[in-house]
Amino acid sequence: MKYKVGYTAGVYDMFHVGHLNVIRNAKAHCQHLIVAVSTDELVQEYKHKTPIIPYCNRAEIVSAIRYVDEVIPQTSMDKKRAAMANHADVMFVGDDWKGTDKWNNIEKELAEVGIDVVYLPHTDGISSTMLREIIKEK
Repeated sequence: MKYKVGYTAGVYDMFHVGHLNVIRNAKAHCQHLIVAVSTDELVQEYKHKTPIIPYCNRAEIVSAIRYVDEVIPQTSMDKKRAAMANHADVMFVGDDWKGTDKWNNIEKELAEVGIDVVYLPHTDGISSTMLREIIKEK
């Protein structure tokens, strides 16, 4: 494994197999994987949505996954501060973000403090937004 401490964060307002795939792939690259699960307040602030599944339940689900070494609350979208506070040497994110202005800027910020960004395959055909729409239709 190339990295000692890996960090990944997600809104995870509704956990699905795409999140599991990112976590599984991230663990293959690091010795210790920290997963930050967004708090209900952050989801409301960032996505302007109330999570269907409360933070405490989402954190419990993620902590039960064998690839996860540590679960922490994500209370801010400041990736640099979070990665540094958790002594990460790599941040993992889905490759659907690769090349976006947002992640190009995050990559630069993290590179300044010696933290790599590794893009992992996005799982097509599934998203929390898609699941919300299906629930709404039913």
